[in-house]
Amino acid sequence: MSHVYSRRLVVNRYRAFLLVCLLLVASVARAQKPATEATTAAVPAPKRQLQALRITEAIKLDGVLDEALWQQAPIATDFIQNRPNPGPHEKHPTEVRVLYDDANLYIGAIMHDVSQDSILRELSPRDDANNTDFIGVFLDTYHDKINGYGFFVTTGGVQMDCRYSPAGGEDFNWNAVWDSRTSMQGTDWVAEMRIPYSAIRFSKTAEQLWGLNFMRQRKRDNQAFFWNEVKPAVDGFVNQWGELQGLRDIQPPLRLSLTPYVSGYVNHYPYNEQGTRNSSTSFNGGADIKWGINESFTLDATLVPDFGQVQSDNQVLNLSPFEVQFQENRQFFTEGTELFNKGNLFYSRRVGAQPIGFSSVEKQLRAGEMGLDGQRRPGEAVVSNPGVTRLLNATKVSGRTKQGLGVGVFNALSNDVYATVRDSASGREREVLTQPFSNYNIVVLDQSLKNNSYVSLINTNVTRWGSTYDANVTGGLFRFANKKNAYAIDGRLVYSRRRGNEFGSDTLRVSDQDGYKYQVGISKISGSFTWGLNHGIESDKYNPNDLGILFGNNNISQGAYANYNKYKPFWKVNNLYTWFNLNHSLLYKPTRYQNLSFSSGFNTTFTKNFLTVEANFEANPVTHDYYEPRQYPLGKYYVRVPGNANLSGYMSSDYRKKLAGDISGGVRWYAEDERLVRPRRMYYGWSISPRYRVNNQLNFRYTLNWELTNNQIGYVNGGLDESLPDDADFRDKHPSDVLLGRRRVLTVTNTLSGAYTFNNRMSLTIRTRHYTSTVNYRDFVRLGKNGEETLVDYRRNRDNTFNAFNVDAVYSWWFAPGSQVSIVWKNASSSFLEANEATPLYFNNLNNTINTPHNNNVSIKILYYLDYLMLKRLRS
Repeated sequence: MSHVYSRRLVVNRYRAFLLVCLLLVASVARAQKPATEATTAAVPAPKRQLQALRITEAIKLDGVLDEALWQQAPIATDFIQNRPNPGPHEKHPTEVRVLYDDANLYIGAIMHDVSQDSILRELSPRDDANNTDFIGVFLDTYHDKINGYGFFVTTGGVQMDCRYSPAGGEDFNWNAVWDSRTSMQGTDWVAEMRIPYSAIRFSKTAEQLWGLNFMRQRKRDNQAFFWNEVKPAVDGFVNQWGELQGLRDIQPPLRLSLTPYVSGYVNHYPYNEQGTRNSSTSFNGGADIKWGINESFTLDATLVPDFGQVQSDNQVLNLSPFEVQFQENRQFFTEGTELFNKGNLFYSRRVGAQPIGFSSVEKQLRAGEMGLDGQRRPGEAVVSNPGVTRLLNATKVSGRTKQGLGVGVFNALSNDVYATVRDSASGREREVLTQPFSNYNIVVLDQSLKNNSYVSLINTNVTRWGSTYDANVTGGLFRFANKKNAYAIDGRLVYSRRRGNEFGSDTLRVSDQDGYKYQVGISKISGSFTWGLNHGIESDKYNPNDLGILFGNNNISQGAYANYNKYKPFWKVNNLYTWFNLNHSLLYKPTRYQNLSFSSGFNTTFTKNFLTVEANFEANPVTHDYYEPRQYPLGKYYVRVPGNANLSGYMSSDYRKKLAGDISGGVRWYAEDERLVRPRRMYYGWSISPRYRVNNQLNFRYTLNWELTNNQIGYVNGGLDESLPDDADFRDKHPSDVLLGRRRVLTVTNTLSGAYTFNNRMSLTIRTRHYTSTVNYRDFVRLGKNGEETLVDYRRNRDNTFNAFNVDAVYSWWFAPGSQVSIVWKNASSSFLEANEATPLYFNNLNNTINTPHNNNVSIKILYYLDYLMLKRLRS
């Protein structure tokens, strides 16, 4: 009878969800009918054209447009404001000209203003604009209206460059080798750019037609202008650019460059153990190679890569059933990877990640034993267990044909990884394999279509040598928009496959051999009103985690959203963005209710002081969390989360001020759990982030995050250790049930960073982070099937505290285009305290962190960019 009731409950909730979705879409559709102004705003602006001028004489790159050739070129002017008030024409004219020769594209721009005091010019590291004016040029070299390049230069000469694509959006991780100069001339500022053809890709067509746009930021008034109007109500960005005409008889050059590197490290950790050195040194060498296979495709390879200088990860105490997703900081895996990110099937941190057998080493140690003479003989102990996999090389081949077909191939090789264990009695050491020689591969085909549409095919593959398993994932994606770019349908279908044995075992891996995922959606994508409906399934066997990331499969999900935005100033605000979301989720197998949620919010910026304010509201009825119990297959056990509501928001002040900052906060209320007499669950959180700009070269930023969760019910982190009496007793009495704890979790994070920029090519940045999280358990319950909870007399102290501390100091000097010297100091420590050692007192944790042994690492790395065309010119 309970199964019938459960099925009816699921069906009724599903019907209610669909009814609300239909009412939501219908109400939005009715609201759009009289909106003639909104309809006009959703129509793309006419495309402007600019003629490029071919030159044969040399241009001196000095930020002064004094060559007569500049005066002969047609002018792009009369820019149109995009923010804060879309539509008005600029009052202070911008004049941009384009020249070209056999090797380069030249951009000359004059930005008129009222006085030099009106031109803000803070210095910053590369790819960071901060509080300054800039001019940018956008190029769609294949004119597919989907993919493009962006090159920017600030008043202080700081360069920024990025790629635009449907998968990566605006990606500033991409870096090209190009040159620029700026100067101040009276009440104007001038920028001159030289973009070599080797920095971009284009076809061999005799007469080229490129997409083109220019952007000017006038920071004094927080204004942004585009030459070809970019309307915020129109979906897409690249499709709203103008056109560059007149490019004739230019040939894609031989793109061949080598960037060798040498690096040296000094590491110190106070082991203070006899026979173990506290300090060590290492030296590395390798190279990055870039080769233009033809006019469309480029090969990027890194040989013996060295990623030791990347920013430290933000370590946290993870109480969830899912892994922590860390940010990718390795440049090779962030630059030019927009094709490989299609479909979100590639999580680059898997390449060179923790060995798959890292956690199993302890299980392979010879345990201590009692001898026949009554004396206990110690067993083996771990001497070293590398936490990362060293790559041998990594290679990318990517590009796009003139027919709009994007092709990407990624491949990386990693060597065997071994842990070293030592026999405590004899002193003999042996090696334990934790990661076999492995190959990681991705192939992507992405066909751009008209109307900002595309179809894509992605395949990821991991092949491991030896007795373990291999993994393969294949996915197809599509997006089709109508001719007016007003409506779109999209979808994906993904199949995952694993074959082989569990690592280090003869046991056949059969739990997740074949799985699938699909998702479809329909949406209105342009206009002040937008909406969408989506539905998807992830089967219980779907698993892309060998080269991707997935936080939970076995889902049936559906959702609806509606947005209403006002882009024009009204009342006392510059704009208004509102959103409404409705989401529903079922367990796929067995089909059971998981959750239903409604959320809404708004964001606006006040006209007078540029104060940005956002508020969010979310409501959830009772939720069944099938993942928290960590019991597989899913379906028998779930943690019942009472109905709850969340109210949160933030405020961000005007960053043009010397002293500015952000503040946010939120609170979540939970209904009382009528099954057991215990306090109501609550969550509180807030954050403050002031920033102070001392001058145009020096700035500081501080962030404090504070979060408190009271009476949270969750899986006891660390699980059960049956060698301990309390844990063994619980398992004996309840062999198949789960131990949950009611706990108080307090997390505090302090981050202080500072940056001093010497000039547009040299900077020093320092970032210090201290994280502490403390878990205090109040009582414990036994979780039975179907969410039943029963208080148990479990007395083992499960309190714990995790502390992490990091300092990253980086000195960077770009002494030539593409060439860099970087000196990095890293200081790191962490501690995990259990039972009576755990403390919720912040300053006790800070003191513990300071007194914990720290690892200090100082490194220097030198890269030198060698370009074939440059060397050829020098030889001639």
